[in-house]
Amino acid sequence: MALLEIKNLNVTYQTKDRKIKAVEDVSLTIEQGAPLGIVGESGSGKSTLAMAVLRMLPESTLVNGEVRLKGTDLLSLSDEKLRALRWKELSVVFQKSMNLLSPVHRIDRQLIDMYRVHEPKAAAADVRKILARLLEMVNLPERVLKSYPHELSGGQLQRVSIAASLMHNPPFVILDEATTALDVITQGQILNEINALREKMNVTWMLITHDISVVSSCCSCVAVMYAGRLMEYGTTEQVICHPGHPYTQGLLGSFPTLYGEKESLQGIPGNMPDLAEKPDGCVFASRCPRATEACRKGTMTMTDVGDGHLTACLLERR
Repeated sequence: MALLEIKNLNVTYQTKDRKIKAVEDVSLTIEQGAPLGIVGESGSGKSTLAMAVLRMLPESTLVNGEVRLKGTDLLSLSDEKLRALRWKELSVVFQKSMNLLSPVHRIDRQLIDMYRVHEPKAAAADVRKILARLLEMVNLPERVLKSYPHELSGGQLQRVSIAASLMHNPPFVILDEATTALDVITQGQILNEINALREKMNVTWMLITHDISVVSSCCSCVAVMYAGRLMEYGTTEQVICHPGHPYTQGLLGSFPTLYGEKESLQGIPGNMPDLAEKPDGCVFASRCPRATEACRKGTMTMTDVGDGHLTACLLERR
């Protein structure tokens, strides 16, 4: 069953004299119980896509297309109806967990206030029991509720953020670079907890990251973005084991592995194009080692290369 459907989504930031196409013609479907990882380097449009789904972009931003959660078009909802859905039907764990909480109030007071936005008559004692159960799920003791944010480590704060996103048991949660600022060991622990929570609470994630190794451990499907465009989409096995787009291959080639033969890491040369003046043809052509004149002049569309594995590479169509 389709939990979230994104169809032809476009996001354009407007300045005085420029229009920056941060997301361009993106279509994705996330099935219930099949978490999706969105990967790409910084500036590729991943977080903008997430904020568009949540409708948390500045009012001056142009957004068009469709974003349907369980059949409801989020982009056409009134602000009041959207507020009623947030945290109950969809929620988010932001990249900077320290920004979630006020530094001068204890954590329990803040989380209880958050809970009461949707349940204003809930007793504090009952909410504390719910919060204690959620903290236990993310491997934090109940005493954390009486702490101030500055008394916790980055990993603990990230766990508090994950617990806060689940307090109303939403079916869909966006994790925006939720493990980026953490050390490798803490990151691994949190990813294990995310997998466990998916089974315990029947929650489906959309995980945004620049680290393609992260999605391999906790996502069923992967979408690769570059310069606001969708480059590749498929199951995790399809995308990571059989990448069809040169950009995906470049991402995988720049990541070290602990297994197999030792190979030199290869970065992707060049820089991302100006999103206000995108070139014709494939947006990756200027950095692609296989690009031809046809790539620079052709039309980018997603093509099925087998079993639902989609790629925007013009070379794959031959």
